Formats: sequence, structure tokens, C-alpha cells
Amino acid sequence: MSAYGFAHLRSRRHHPDILEYLERIQATLDPFHGRFVVHGPPAEVVEGTWPGSMVLIEFPGLAEARAWYASPAYQEILRLRTDHVQGDVVLVEGVGPKYDPRERAAKLREQAGAAGRRR
Repeated sequence: MSAYGFAHLRSRRHHPDILEYLERIQATLDPFHGRFVVHGPPAEVVEGTWPGSMVLIEFPGLAEARAWYASPAYQEILRLRTDHVQGDVVLVEGVGPKYDPRERAAKLREQAGAAGRRR
């Protein structure tokens, strides 16, 4: 199942290190079959506020996403970004093509009922 590296970048400075990071990141993704899905365009905010920009990188699975982030090649360039950009980065597994939110709702209802009965 696909997994994603998601970054919410709140403050950006176009420092030369950032340009080097951008020039080098794809080579760190290639061995793990990572690809950019979203890379920093302005977001159309329809609810709440969203300061900054976003990056979404897709991987074949969570194991590949974790391996990429921990790889020596990525760790070597990581400071080029973190020294100049504030943000949060998470790795998350996606849902399959047959995902149905109604099934999730049913499980949550069941868990809530079980928790209520234990009190």
C-alpha cells in the first residue's frame, strides 16, 4: 500500500542551501521509488488557515518511506533544509483503492460503545 512523506513548511528562506537541497533530493528518492506528488504550490485554503506550503512525496510503502528518510544520502542533505525552513514532516500510510470511510465509522462506533460499557 502506498505511503507518503508529507511536509508542512511554514517559513521558507530561499537560501543557497535550499537550492542545493532541491538539486540533490531526487537522487535520494530514486532508490526508494519516491516521487513528488505535490511540491510547494500555493494552497487554496477553503477552511481555516494554512500558513506556508506543502510537499507530498509518494512511496510504494511505509518501509520505503522510512528507509528513504533514514538513508545516509538523505541524512547528508537534511540540514540544508532544516537549517533554513521551519516545518513538520510526517510519514503516513495511505489507504487502498477499496477504502470505505463508512467501515471506519462503524469501527469507531464499536470502539466508543465498548469504551462506554467499560466505565
